[in-house]
Amino acid sequence: MRAVLTSVAVLALLAAGAAGWALLSWNAPGPGSNPGVILIQPGTRTHAIATQLEDAGLVRRGLVFEFDLRLKKLASRLKAGEYAIPPRASMAEIAAILESGKSIQHKLTAAEGLTSDMIWKLVAADEVLLGDAGPVPEEGTLLPETYLFTRGTTRKELLARMAKAQSDYLARIWPGRATGLPYTTLREAVVLASIVEKETALAQERPHIAAVFVNRLKAGIRLQSDPTIIYGITKGYPLGRAIKESEITGATPYNTYVITGLPPAPIANPGKEALAAVLKPDASSDLYFVANGTGGHVFAATIAEHARNVIAWRVLQKLKDKGGVLAAPPAVKGQKHTGIALRKSLG
Repeated sequence: MRAVLTSVAVLALLAAGAAGWALLSWNAPGPGSNPGVILIQPGTRTHAIATQLEDAGLVRRGLVFEFDLRLKKLASRLKAGEYAIPPRASMAEIAAILESGKSIQHKLTAAEGLTSDMIWKLVAADEVLLGDAGPVPEEGTLLPETYLFTRGTTRKELLARMAKAQSDYLARIWPGRATGLPYTTLREAVVLASIVEKETALAQERPHIAAVFVNRLKAGIRLQSDPTIIYGITKGYPLGRAIKESEITGATPYNTYVITGLPPAPIANPGKEALAAVLKPDASSDLYFVANGTGGHVFAATIAEHARNVIAWRVLQKLKDKGGVLAAPPAVKGQKHTGIALRKSLG
């Protein structure tokens, strides 16, 4: 009997010692001297996770990690995902990370003004996203932004998020639109916003640019926007040269020097500022704008005023070509000019 009691006592001491050692190991700094990344696939068992961590050099003994997880009733609480493990992370810290479910966030940026084909190609080329990207989304249906996603997200899912983001944003801002706009549908607003997006890179100018186009639409004046010519030729890809006179007068469904009103579809994916600008344009009587040589535009309400602004732009260009100092006059605020008549008479 005494021998049995002695054996039980020894076993109890050994168990206590093992538990104490496991506890010390649980909180001890880990072996990983560099940051590590561990990818836990859905359905991975605890033993496989422990082995994976040991193979990655993030824990010293996978079996001890597994034993501690089960002892602390944490085994069922680990979540699938891709996790960043800091250097020297203890098993306790690693378990907390895997339990949190906070996977590494990857990102993809779709810049304002890209076409749907351009954005589709970015998504298709991303090495983290999974699956086929599917067909190219309809032009102008995606919201340009930086999108965060976790490993395991599919390309189709991300494109669907971009489309939903635009739909949700438009649903929020459409009810607050200005009265008397010369377009009555969301689609028409997106078409004009895409033109505004391509005409200026300055967010603060977009409501003024939008006002010019709104005024021209109301007056029945052609929009005469260079980016629409380019889209009709290249579907939005850089032309790589100056626009030819034959292209200015060339008939395409998108050439707003030829057609009256809006093109049949957007020429790019406009960002939030451009979309907001066409729904709440500035109060202005301006009908023209031209570049000022410093990234902005100068605006005019009359053809005579616009002609003077264009001449000033030509002078600035000549100074620049000759290596002179390019300094815009105080009143100048602009980038391209709108008006084919001036192209012919001054260009």
